[in-house]
Amino acid sequence: MYNRIIDLGLCTTHSCFLWGARQTGKSTLLRERFPNAVIFDLLLADEYRRCVQDPSVIRQELQARGLTGANQMAPVLIDEIQKVPELLDEIHWMIERMGVRFILCGSSARKVKRGHANLLGGRAPALSLHPLTYAEIPGFDLARALNQGLLPPHYTGDQDVPLRNAYVGTYLHEEIAAEAAVRNLPAFSRFLDIAALSNGEMVVYQNIARDCGVSAPTVKAYFELLEQTLLGRFLPAYTRRARRRVIQAPRFYLFDVGIAGALTRRGRIEPGSELWGRALEHFIFMEITAHHNYRNRREPPPAYWRTASQLEVDFVLADGAVAVEVKSTRLARDHDLRGLRAFKEEHRPRRAVLVSMDAKPRRTDDGIEVLPWRVFLDELWAGDMLKAT
Repeated sequence: MYNRIIDLGLCTTHSCFLWGARQTGKSTLLRERFPNAVIFDLLLADEYRRCVQDPSVIRQELQARGLTGANQMAPVLIDEIQKVPELLDEIHWMIERMGVRFILCGSSARKVKRGHANLLGGRAPALSLHPLTYAEIPGFDLARALNQGLLPPHYTGDQDVPLRNAYVGTYLHEEIAAEAAVRNLPAFSRFLDIAALSNGEMVVYQNIARDCGVSAPTVKAYFELLEQTLLGRFLPAYTRRARRRVIQAPRFYLFDVGIAGALTRRGRIEPGSELWGRALEHFIFMEITAHHNYRNRREPPPAYWRTASQLEVDFVLADGAVAVEVKSTRLARDHDLRGLRAFKEEHRPRRAVLVSMDAKPRRTDDGIEVLPWRVFLDELWAGDMLKAT
């Protein structure tokens, strides 16, 4: 059992949505945090049929229990709420009239947003559960994380390859396509492969459309589908106060480094290889985004910076206060620092950090910090990385 970092304290006083990709551990987390909660699990066929046929059945059962906000000890848990979005009308009524608190858990906000765009009129804040993070895993193993991914069953188990292949084959290629009623399944499958191969790179819809044999608007819709089903995230370009001409196209990362590896059918990767460097950058992206959602949501989201002359910084944090470049080298040299130096000259961040496989931390004469990946993550999760100096 992992000690998940996400703070669910808000859910003890308010109704909440909890979103997360399939197998991130949402159900396990909620059952652990709220062992005495009333649970409606819509993955169960009989539960699903009851609620589809009569969405009022949950209200009737809670009224039969005499449950109100005044005597409620734990929130009511509804798992996979996106399967029956019609329940939200009943839930809305129970929140308003009975004062009952809910945690509405799901792996896709897409159907809910399409059917109930107001998401209970703002009465239920949305939280997100990410795959496992460095700070949640005792004895963290970087090679295991980069090869197997950070979904709990994949990181922990010895059968990660068939599990990841099943996730890709059944869930990504079939269930996600079915949810969006994708008409051209071969094109969508090609898109998934290309999206994985270009993971972490700038998104140019026209180029990907040409490779997939569909239109650019269709490719854009495919990316939006991955984002809405929590299977990937856009990383926007940082364009504030630009003196140099900068690239404005976003980058896109899949939600898990292991799933990206399964989609690209890559074998085991080892330190020093190009694939290790790409996977390390993806992993650091996962940690940064999880930290932002769990601990730092008031700050602007992470971004990246790239100029037309190919100078770049992988991650810009706290609206330019911290610049982070990721390299898999064991001994960072001057050519690895070119992007950070250009960003420092233009934006004067509080900290400019190169995350690498170096053995020990050091600082260059012009103030760039070279941090081993573990030191960087220790500082990030301790709250020291973004602390004003």
